[in-house]
Amino acid sequence: MIKRYTYQNGVRIVLENIPTVRSVAIGVWIGTGSRNETEQNNGISHFLEHMFFKGTKTRTAREIAESFDSIGGQVNAFTSKEYTCYYAKVLDTHAEIALEVLADMFFNSTFVEEELDKEKKVVLEEIKMYEDTPDDIVHDLLSKAIYKDHSLGFPILGTEETLITFTGDSLRTYMSDFYTPENVVISVAGNIGEDFIGKVEKYFGQFDGKQKETSSQKPVFHANRIAKKKDTEQAHLCLGYQGLPVGHEDIYSLIVMNNILGGSMSSRLFQEVREQRGLAYSIFSYHSAFKDSGIITIYGGTGADQLELLLETIHETLEKLQQDGITEKELNNSKEQLKGSLMLSLESTNSRMSRNGKNELLLKKHRSLDEIISEIDKVTKDSVDRITRNIFSRDYSISLISPDGKLPEK
Repeated sequence: MIKRYTYQNGVRIVLENIPTVRSVAIGVWIGTGSRNETEQNNGISHFLEHMFFKGTKTRTAREIAESFDSIGGQVNAFTSKEYTCYYAKVLDTHAEIALEVLADMFFNSTFVEEELDKEKKVVLEEIKMYEDTPDDIVHDLLSKAIYKDHSLGFPILGTEETLITFTGDSLRTYMSDFYTPENVVISVAGNIGEDFIGKVEKYFGQFDGKQKETSSQKPVFHANRIAKKKDTEQAHLCLGYQGLPVGHEDIYSLIVMNNILGGSMSSRLFQEVREQRGLAYSIFSYHSAFKDSGIITIYGGTGADQLELLLETIHETLEKLQQDGITEKELNNSKEQLKGSLMLSLESTNSRMSRNGKNELLLKKHRSLDEIISEIDKVTKDSVDRITRNIFSRDYSISLISPDGKLPEK
């Protein structure tokens, strides 16, 4: 059972007690990410996430790490397009210690010059490492192709040019604009009682602040082509089609369709591209849902001389899917697979904490496992076929990284 509570200052907590485990996962979720940035401060959400681990008024970076190592816990963080999360997983007996350290990082990070300079070098290496993985960068290129100058098209890591401009003051200004009470959700899952709501209030119920007024402009989907020349062994290709936003009424039909198209080893793309034709080792599709938009992405990596054949095979697979629709067997298999993966994922306190935190932040509502399974069961062949035709009959974007940087002419 999920308990929700909003403190007087606007901070929300979602707590799910799972008495059958001995761990607790605590996540501090903030509703800001690269989407909330400008061209001038792109990457600041991610850099701020790094700086939270670099020392507070009472703890050094080493002492933060030791705080969790000494209790056998784990601590980490990540930044996405629309949210940032700092989280810890510990034994239930150490839950309040983890909460206190996370709160210390959140409220008391010092952002001293020496640590800023060191961490800029670390993030610069992270950017370089990312540049060395074309199968990752090609997805960022696709976002750029689709969203152009809209902030949803910005890279989460930022750039070397923006990174060097960040200061303690610019981090504090960004925090005062977006790290505000109504923009924060504390998600807790594990062997924990309701009294923990009061303990969270002790740390997070007191801070105040008003979120910066920003006009969150709805992005326009652009059918665009971006190709980049890079000395790689393979050509890395992404196709992007307009998907659905978070919480859309057809989202489960889309998830079922994506699973059939390229979400599993029995999917049409995997079977046709890899198993039948041997054109790629890696071929898959996935859906990214944002507050007001979404993207269906198809990725394939192949030898540069087979790029045209890979593209043709993907298009043939999509055309057949549109014309003939899915089979009843595919529908049933996909639904059972989704239900199975959902249930298996919920065996982890981390994944439950993540699910609850995201749902509260983006949807402000929570569905029980039975309700989600019921939604999956409602998906029909007709609803999947309709959404397939709707999505793949429109124009699309392409991104490519290859040795010659040339897209097939067809």
